[in-house]
Amino acid sequence: MRSARKLQQLALTVNGRSLHHHHPQRAPAVGIIGAPFSKGQPRGGVEKGPDLIRTAGLLQKLQEQGCEAKDYGNLTFEEFPDDEPVGQVKNARAVGSANQRLSEAVKAVKKDGHTTVMLGGDHSLAIGSIHGHSAAVGQLSVVWVDAHSDINTPLTSTTGNMHGQPVSFLLHELQSKVPALPNFSWLKPCLSARDLVYIGLRDVDPGEHYFLKFLGVKVFSMTEVDQLGIGKVMEETCDYLCTRGNNPIHLSYDVDAIDPTVTPATGTPVVGGLTYRDGIYITEQIRHTGLLSAVDMVEVNPLRAQTEEGVRSTVSTAVDLLLGCFGRLREGNHPQEYVPPEP
Repeated sequence: MRSARKLQQLALTVNGRSLHHHHPQRAPAVGIIGAPFSKGQPRGGVEKGPDLIRTAGLLQKLQEQGCEAKDYGNLTFEEFPDDEPVGQVKNARAVGSANQRLSEAVKAVKKDGHTTVMLGGDHSLAIGSIHGHSAAVGQLSVVWVDAHSDINTPLTSTTGNMHGQPVSFLLHELQSKVPALPNFSWLKPCLSARDLVYIGLRDVDPGEHYFLKFLGVKVFSMTEVDQLGIGKVMEETCDYLCTRGNNPIHLSYDVDAIDPTVTPATGTPVVGGLTYRDGIYITEQIRHTGLLSAVDMVEVNPLRAQTEEGVRSTVSTAVDLLLGCFGRLREGNHPQEYVPPEP
């Protein structure tokens, strides 16, 4: 793709030196962190996501496609039995504490030189994942693939569930709109609205819609995906990121971005989503930029599917999306050192 490759070249040649750890055609070193956390929303089961994705063979499959992959295991999170609501906000103490722990873990994995894969858990975890990534590498671009924009503030949210609010905590521009919450004093905004791109939106609250328009955020809702096609969406995404410079990319991927016929095992499914092919294509093109530096894969909840097949489809799709991030091509792959046998 023209624009993805243009961004890739920019990443590799600005100031005559490489600005990214990984050559885009070389398999990167991948560091996996499990975050079995569910307090950002009310439905049990999402904490089982990390181990389900592992059981589906993620580590082995990454290694088979040439990645040096290390699993750092699951984080453990402090319990808050008396986590009373703060205004509308539910489980603020647990969410704040868990994200501080995750931020430190992501920062450490980045300092080890790995591209981080955070397996959730619910999407409130993006607060810690993006914060820790930014603390390690500096200014980021974030590509947020989701049915929901997750940019409610504690004051605009109608549910009080924090998995619908992470972006508002991360954005410099919304700092004045977010009230102080217990266990959040560690958090400073680390993302600019102009460095954020959404893909796949189709369930956006009024307050969220206002913020997206007011801040001029780059958004490709499902209307744009239908109008332009995923190829043009990704070309425009990569062109847009190219104009923003060569920031490392953080890909935050909610499995509910994909249509629930494919990924039904998730807490807040919305009809009319991305196809499996669309979802994979996004990861392939982000990979082509050579700038991918961290990935979240969140909201896999085995208790929300009606059938075992629904769970299997959701988990295997999550694995395939991650493999697409790290070099698996649908045209096929072969190792760089491959030599065909002679008779």
